[in-house]
Amino acid sequence: MLETELYTIFQTLGISLLLGLLVGMQRELHDTRIAGFRTFAIVTLFGTVCAYLAQELSPLVLGFGFLGVIAIIVVGNMMKMRSGSSEFGMTTEISLLLMYGVGAYLTMGPWIIAAAIAGSTAILLQIKPQLKGALARMEDKDIKAIMQFVLITFIILPILPNQTFGPFEVFNPQRTWLLVVLITGISLGGYMTYKFMGDRAGTALGGILGGIISSTATTVSYSKLTSKVPTSGLYASVVIIIASAMVYPRLAIEIAVMAPDYFYQMVWPVSIMFVVSVIVALYAYRKVKEHAHTMPQQRNPSELSTALTFGAIYVAILFIISATTEYVGPEALYLVAGISGLADMDAITLSVSQKVQNGTIPVTLGWKLILTAIISNTIFKYGIIRFVGGKEIAAKVTPAFSVVAVVALALILLF
Repeated sequence: MLETELYTIFQTLGISLLLGLLVGMQRELHDTRIAGFRTFAIVTLFGTVCAYLAQELSPLVLGFGFLGVIAIIVVGNMMKMRSGSSEFGMTTEISLLLMYGVGAYLTMGPWIIAAAIAGSTAILLQIKPQLKGALARMEDKDIKAIMQFVLITFIILPILPNQTFGPFEVFNPQRTWLLVVLITGISLGGYMTYKFMGDRAGTALGGILGGIISSTATTVSYSKLTSKVPTSGLYASVVIIIASAMVYPRLAIEIAVMAPDYFYQMVWPVSIMFVVSVIVALYAYRKVKEHAHTMPQQRNPSELSTALTFGAIYVAILFIISATTEYVGPEALYLVAGISGLADMDAITLSVSQKVQNGTIPVTLGWKLILTAIISNTIFKYGIIRFVGGKEIAAKVTPAFSVVAVVALALILLF
């Protein structure tokens, strides 16, 4: 028993030392005014030792240790001021206090959490120039996007009732809004990455980011770009093809969230579609050279109106699927999927996956409905390209879109 306790203590102290060295190494290389490599390691170890002593003696030991670290920071800053230094900041000081807390936490919680905190701290300290550059690029509308996401996530979501209402009991306000948060979060992540890297994005990254935000919106944006600048047709077509391929990882995430018990049975055809789309995108990408460009402006994906629209579409599709299954028959769901795919792939995928998880529709029918929506969505995008961008860009995407539609149809008919 004693050997086990000693092993645990030494293991904790070792992890504490390594985490302190990790953050200290970053500070040593970039800011040695107050604390560096050794100091961070010692303070983290000090936090661990104080926590052990607090368990044996009194919780006050942790408080006195914390005050001691603060005293060291104050003395260090006073010495810096006397030396005539004009550089002042609190990042290193706060990091030092945090690492004291990390060292103490190691004695009472899972070490993986402490490691995550220390690792995140080191990363945040390291990417200071990138963060400053990103903030410099942000506009009022970008701050508004973040605030709107906070609104729909942390203010609206908690107050919604977690119970079903209406015909067929398909409308659960909290669950519906949780899915709104999921889809908005994915899109917002792509949008913010676009804001930080848009001017430096090449063709591949432009397509990937556009697909994460919204492949349909990207199709519209680049089709408009082609109509204004005809010479950009080849480049725009490749971006659209890449963006369309990014739909499938998004669908896989949605299936995993809504139908975890049937994920593998439903995701394999989506995975095949992704592989085929990537191959097609790589072939198209070979025709253009990577170069810096400015991506067309993207719409804020966290606007409240967008969130409400998605939620309404999702609930409507759920209701239609339930009504169709009850009164018409499962075969008619293909028509529902085809029409839904014109409007939104996320809503139909989430709705169908939920029905599969609940046992309302069989797994095979579920993934076939999703592929039907993919065919419909592909045709819809082609229509946008043809009428907004013109014949030239439509001709360039026709082979790629045709392959995707034919493979999806083959999977539906053969399996």
